[in-house]
Amino acid sequence: MSFRKVLFWMHLIAGCVAGVVVLIMSVTGVMLTYERQMLARADRGSYRVEPPAGTQPLEVNDLLARLSQNHEGGLPRGSSLVMRSDPGEPVELSIGREGSVYASPYDGSILGKSNPGTRRTFQKITAWHRWLGSEGEGRATAKAITGACNLAFLFLVASGMYLWLPKVWSMRHIRPILWFKGGLSGKARDFNWHNVFGIWAAVPLLIVVASAVPMSYPWGTALVYWLAGSEAPAVKGPPPSGGLTKGGGGERRERPEGGERGARGIDLATVPALAPMWARARQEAPDWRSISMRIPEREGADIAFLIDSGDGGQPQLRSTLTLDASGAVKRVETFSNGDAGRQWRMWTRFAHTGEYYGVVGQTIAGLASLAGVFLVWTGIALALRRFSAWRTRGTRADAAAEQPQATVGASGR
Repeated sequence: MSFRKVLFWMHLIAGCVAGVVVLIMSVTGVMLTYERQMLARADRGSYRVEPPAGTQPLEVNDLLARLSQNHEGGLPRGSSLVMRSDPGEPVELSIGREGSVYASPYDGSILGKSNPGTRRTFQKITAWHRWLGSEGEGRATAKAITGACNLAFLFLVASGMYLWLPKVWSMRHIRPILWFKGGLSGKARDFNWHNVFGIWAAVPLLIVVASAVPMSYPWGTALVYWLAGSEAPAVKGPPPSGGLTKGGGGERRERPEGGERGARGIDLATVPALAPMWARARQEAPDWRSISMRIPEREGADIAFLIDSGDGGQPQLRSTLTLDASGAVKRVETFSNGDAGRQWRMWTRFAHTGEYYGVVGQTIAGLASLAGVFLVWTGIALALRRFSAWRTRGTRADAAAEQPQATVGASGR
């Protein structure tokens, strides 16, 4: 067998084995394309405010006092305050598993809560994307399956980039695989679609699939750090609460259930003057779009501001400013001052969804996932047609082999 034929059969077998799982991951990938924007729209889209003429937003400490008065039970421990540069956006009081509460930045009145239904829907889609919808202990097995099938998909894309190349470089041979042809049906249509989707989506699909490997395997993360020339961090166990949850502003680590959350509210008397600190945070990134702050729960605690100048999914446009209780700068952390390994790892995380490159990147990643749907569909169709043709040839060969015996039997009578 030639190398091309061996590669073709490996490509075909990998597609048949992993096809159904890859199809599920591709379909759910399309559905998750604009997850962050859709969650933001569902959560706070109806809570926009009209800035009163001649009125400035409340000072931060006054705002917290109003929120504490208007929110039943006061401000729970572990709460975060999120403010956005758009004057029509509400302020967000994030209270962990309870979701978020949205309020007017001008008078602190509560406008409403986040939409749990939309978030649950996306959580279910994500569960199918990562774990085939499994729950509990079954997720470990499902994750192993999706991880292995993602590796198979990576091989399919990489080998397809070679197999899609025509043996003869001429317009006559290139045209049928470069764009869709009308009037085709059956095998010819499936072959045309398989090649066209494969050629145009090859590079973004390769990035989307390859960047998922570090999320599936610790060795994938170690490989990223090794390629970047950095030392990989020690592998840590899962957080007590079950991991990371994806939200409108990126990812946040859930706190364990129980504990002091909600047991008693934050004592605002221990909170220092925050207005100059917020001014310092805005100065750190003049083009900021959102700033979030964990509300201090004890006197003298450091205060960290997460500043985002992007659309919520671009780590290179985020920075963290940590101030002490007096407002003095303790440290500034940015994407660029981290080591290369961490930068590369963050790139793989947000290149997988395309978010690293903004809404354009998300759109390209979504279209690549859609191309993956058609690639799997047409690939399985071509495999079934090949199998059917093989069965037909076998049946005809058997019939031809039996024909002489039938003739001899007839002449013998």
